[in-house]
Amino acid sequence: QMCIRDRYQRRVHGDIQQQFINLEMAQTQETIFDKILDKRIPATVVYEDDQVLAFRDVHPQAPVHVLIIPKNKDGLNGISRAEERHIQILGHLLYSVKIVADKLGLENGYRIVINDGQDGGQSVDHLHIHLLGGAQCTWPPGTPGPKI
Repeated sequence: QMCIRDRYQRRVHGDIQQQFINLEMAQTQETIFDKILDKRIPATVVYEDDQVLAFRDVHPQAPVHVLIIPKNKDGLNGISRAEERHIQILGHLLYSVKIVADKLGLENGYRIVINDGQDGGQSVDHLHIHLLGGAQCTWPPGTPGPKI
């Protein structure tokens, strides 16, 4: 007869094992961004270097709406998955925002957004930065009016 402790340990072990399976699947599943990086799906690229790709969002939420993604995910599907080894690419992503904003003439300012996880509204399981500009941003975001 299985005691309560044994049943609990099996349940916890099973839960942990399932979490690892889910994480592994998320890291290996191909996303639309992988297809853009492989040039299997076209994108309007506005900037590219050896580490990042920046392209226009197909459903823009502002006059200028660009997505900036790392070319190598390295397990960094979202900001909550960041580890110390990701410090360099995270800094490079943010510096790339400045390069793209300068290139697109956003001298009056812009907003950057990183959605993380389901509750954060992340729709693609690949870290990406939204660069939004070309109009006055409102606060809080989503406030009605002509501004973005």
